Parts: sequence; structure tokens; C-alpha cells
Amino acid sequence: MSNFYDKVAVLAGDSWLRLHDGLAAFTITEVAATLTLATLLIIYFSRLVKKHIIKTKLSPPGPVGLPILGHLLFIKPDFLQYVTKQSQIHGRIIKLHLGRKVYIIISSPSIAKQILKDHDAIYANRDIPMAAIKGTFGGLDIVWRSNGPELQKLRKLVVREIMSNNGLDACYEFRRREIRQMVKNIHGKIGSPINLSEQIFLTMLSVTMSMLWGGSLNGEVAKLGLEIKDRLEEFMKLMGEPNLSDIFPMLRPFNLQGIESKAKKHVSWFYGFLESVIKQRMKLGEGPKMADSKDFLQQLLELNQRGDAKTSLSMMEIKAVLLDMVIGGTDTTFATIEWAMTELLRHPNKLRKVIEELDAIIGDQNVVKESNISRLPYLTAVVKETLRIHPPAPLLVPHMPNETTVIAGYTIPKNSWIFFNVWAIQRDAEFWEDPLRFEPERFLKDTEKRNYTGNSFHFFRLDQGGGFVLGFHWWRKLQCRF
Repeated sequence: MSNFYDKVAVLAGDSWLRLHDGLAAFTITEVAATLTLATLLIIYFSRLVKKHIIKTKLSPPGPVGLPILGHLLFIKPDFLQYVTKQSQIHGRIIKLHLGRKVYIIISSPSIAKQILKDHDAIYANRDIPMAAIKGTFGGLDIVWRSNGPELQKLRKLVVREIMSNNGLDACYEFRRREIRQMVKNIHGKIGSPINLSEQIFLTMLSVTMSMLWGGSLNGEVAKLGLEIKDRLEEFMKLMGEPNLSDIFPMLRPFNLQGIESKAKKHVSWFYGFLESVIKQRMKLGEGPKMADSKDFLQQLLELNQRGDAKTSLSMMEIKAVLLDMVIGGTDTTFATIEWAMTELLRHPNKLRKVIEELDAIIGDQNVVKESNISRLPYLTAVVKETLRIHPPAPLLVPHMPNETTVIAGYTIPKNSWIFFNVWAIQRDAEFWEDPLRFEPERFLKDTEKRNYTGNSFHFFRLDQGGGFVLGFHWWRKLQCRF
């Protein structure tokens, strides 16, 4: 019996030795190749599982795009019209792909409310495009900054120190002077043709400059205003142009479309312009005072000179804020006034009502003051109706969620670009009666429902939902002066 066990032991030992010799025969390369193959198989199957899990999550619908490019070739010449048409086909929330970027287009007030009010903290971020990086001093402005301590500090400082009612009232004399000068200039050209758009823009620029640093555009200096107008128009166009550097980040070093270099060129010009203004203002010290008025630049420089990291502003931040104000206080107001004048000329009966209200409340011998605006409900309704049909920011500044969320049953990926189609929402026939018709009276019939306080998601305000349009606060002071 013992011999049997000895034989078994010998056989087992021989088998082990043969197995050991076989393993030893494998080279290190073969072992490495085997491990690599096993790893690749694990990765492959894990991705299959991941894709299966993702497919179980409902993604927003949308049109079929091209491989790699997605919908890039379809969005021109008018991105707004394209997304509006696709929303009419696929629904109130749609998804587009532009290269590696995911665009989510919202055309529903209820979905907009979920994002801008219920999940505001998650979506209050920005994926700043390259043109904005070059054009806003590295993204130091308020509009393109993502949510965080620096943005909150800047907002708090600007709102408390500058955009408060006291701060705006302190600049009242500047606004009154420039508006009266415009009326005087137009009155002096009775019987002669005038370029109304140019006149309105130059006036708004003069008002903005007066409020910012006490300057204005007079005589030959008006040529500077026209150059600013051209550069602002080109700059805004660049900001809205689809950029391959944003869609395919690996292409950024090549600047294939030249958008970044053009934006840098314009911002360099504005940099020099604002630099000269700041130096001149600092040289003047407090400068000439007008009825205890204090311009915004003086207040900004005071914030810069405090030296407290929690409350002060850097000089670059001041320039970025000034550029925000010039754009917000000039371009936005100019566009609204131009559209309001156009609609009134198209509808003489509405224009007649405005004139009758002014004659009844103000009188034909008196000048309209800002304090009179609350007594002019029809004129205010004209402005609201203009904003409804012709919103200055038809898609708002795109938001970006910092985590994947589920909105209205759809999965919204982290870092996607969220656009709100304000243009379509404010023309929605399900809410607005005869939406394409210019009808200021609608705001006199139902003032509570169709307000402009930021609580309605059928009628958007420029700074609604955490988006902060810096010129909005004083723009409201100016909108009814015309």
C-alpha cells in the first residue's frame, strides 16, 4: 500500500514539474500580451455595459447629425431659426451635437423654471468660449464668469456700490444732460433727413460714457463713437460665431477661423481706450462735480484703492466690468429703442396713443423725467411688447451644469451647453394670444401674469435665472425716456 502512495506522489511530483516547466517556457512578452488582451477585453465589456446603462436613461430628442461634425454644417446661416424649427419638430427640449459639444435647447417655460430656479446652483456656470476669453480680459467680466466666490464678490460689490438705486440716482444729471442734448440736436434738424439708428446709438453711448466716467461725445469726438459702434458690432458677431476651437479643443492652437485673433485685436483697442480713460480719470482725481453726481468709474476706482482682498477690484476687473457696462448699457438699449421706434412707425395707431398719453400726463410744454415713467403705463407697455417680440438676448448666455441631472425626465449631461430660446417662448401661441402681433395693450389687461420682474418664465428679463446683464439696472432707467 505504501508503494501505491509513493507512486502517486511521484506521479504528482512529475506533473507539477512538467506544469512548472511549461509555465517557465512562456516568455515575458507572451505574459504581457496576455495581460494586455485581458485588460482590453475588460475595458470593452465595461463600455458595453456603460452604454447599455446610458441607453436606459432618456436623452432629449433631436435631429440626426453627421459623424464627428454632428449638426455643425446645419446651423448656418441662422442658428436661432434652425433651433426654433427643430424644436417645433422634436419638442420643447432638444439635443444637438457640435463636434464634441452637446447643446441642449430649451423652449419650454416650465423646463426653464426647473433649470433657472429649482436647479440654479447646478446650472449657474459658464463654459467660456475662446472669443470671450480673448475679448473679456481672460474671462474676468461678470457675464462669462462661472458661479463661485469671485463672481459672488464681484456681483455683490457692483450691485451694492454701483447699481443700487442710490448709485443710479447719483448719475441722474448725466443721463438728463445727454438725453436733452439729443432732443435738441434732432429738433434742430427738422425738415432734414437724419440717420435715426446712428443718432440713437451715439446718444446711448454718450449716456453710458457720462454715467461711467463723466465723458460724452460731442463734435469731432462723435467719430470715436462710430468706431466704437463698428467694433462693438464686430465683437458681438465674433462672440456668437460657432468656433472650431470651442467645438474641437485640440484645434485651438491653430485658430483656423481667425476668431480669437480678431477678438484679441478688438479687445486690445478697447483696452487702450479704457486705459486712457482710467488714467485721465485718476489724473483728475474727483473731477468736476455735477449736483453731487458721482460717476461709476470713480466708484470703481475707490473699490480698487481699498486694498482689501474681500472687497477690492483689480484694475483688469475694472476694465472688464467697464466693457460689460458699455455693451449692456449701449447695445442692449439701442436695439430695444430701435425696434420700438420701428414698431411704432409700422403701427401709427399705437404711436398716436403714446403721443396722447404724453400730452395728457406730461403736457406738450414739459420735458419727460424719469420720475414720470410710472405715470405712463401705455409707453411702458410699448417697451414690454417690444422686448417680448424682439428680445435683445434671444438665447441668453449659455449655462453649463457642473453635474449630470435629470430635467423633465431627460438626462442632461454634465458640461453641456444649455440655451434658452427666449425668442420662441415669448412668441408661444399656447400662452400669448396672437403672438406675432404688436399689441402693447396685452400688458395693460393682465399686468400681474405678464410682468417683467423676473418671476415669469413666459416673459424673460435680461438678468433672469442667475445670468447677470450688468447694464440691465440702468437700462430700465433709460428704456422709457425715448
